[in-house]
Amino acid sequence: MVNFKNRDIISIHDFSKEDIMHILKTAKRFKAAPAPGLLKNKILASLFFEPSTRTRFSFESAMQRLGGSVITLADAKTSSSAKGESVADSIRIVEKYCDVIVMRHSIEGSARLAAEVSNNPIINGGDGANQHPTQTFLDLFSILETQGKLKGLNVAIVGDLKYGRTTHSLAYALGMFGSRLHFVSPVSLQMPNHVMHELKKMKAKFTIHQHPEKIMPKLDIFYATRIQKERFPDPVEYEKVKDVYIITNKLLTKVKKNFRILHPLPRVNEINYEVDTTPYAYYFQQANNGLYVREALLALTLGKI
Repeated sequence: MVNFKNRDIISIHDFSKEDIMHILKTAKRFKAAPAPGLLKNKILASLFFEPSTRTRFSFESAMQRLGGSVITLADAKTSSSAKGESVADSIRIVEKYCDVIVMRHSIEGSARLAAEVSNNPIINGGDGANQHPTQTFLDLFSILETQGKLKGLNVAIVGDLKYGRTTHSLAYALGMFGSRLHFVSPVSLQMPNHVMHELKKMKAKFTIHQHPEKIMPKLDIFYATRIQKERFPDPVEYEKVKDVYIITNKLLTKVKKNFRILHPLPRVNEINYEVDTTPYAYYFQQANNGLYVREALLALTLGKI
């Protein structure tokens, strides 16, 4: 039996296939049957030093739906970090007031640092352009829900693969499960070499493309991402690529029946609104699945299931 009590959720690299499937099965259980009161008298500290809607709200909603309570930081300007307090000191203080901490921070490696100094479980809600493991779990949950499997799928990961932390975690996880990956991006935003090196070590299959049209008929999943303006050091470079991929109904004329479009959201221009009414759009259901996955993670790390 997999034991997650007091376990940190920092990087997808820390989890085996067995671990991941246990999380997904637990999330499926919560989606089928709510468990109000399970986390009664438990407190989640929600520390978001970077903006968030879906991750923060879904974690806070998940905690409250399970009967727990939440203390929250949604604006770093209102915290002691604005006075120069270090991440480590912030965590050492906040852990005294709660049972579990979810944190998002702009600095890569900040979640790992938090885990090293905290006695309570730390859940990484995104650390810079590095990792976003809970997003990966809900992505995998949504893929499994729509395809019935994780092995042997053709998955296109499209857009900002350089700065997109969700794409790094997802590529590794799908490679672990034996899906074939198709990386679609401008040359300037290709998947980082260190990610591709890891995939090669795993003997994961992947191809690199600049345009998605030719591979559309073979795809099971099209994972779209926005071009992240806030991560570009040069605004001119952002302007060159900001609308490079826009999904319209025209692109979907030859796709398979089981084909689904996922997106970690928020979208900007990369998915036309006309696509929302097609049977292929699954990004809003995907966001909803974040609630059940995060209920599972909270219950598991607090040792309640």
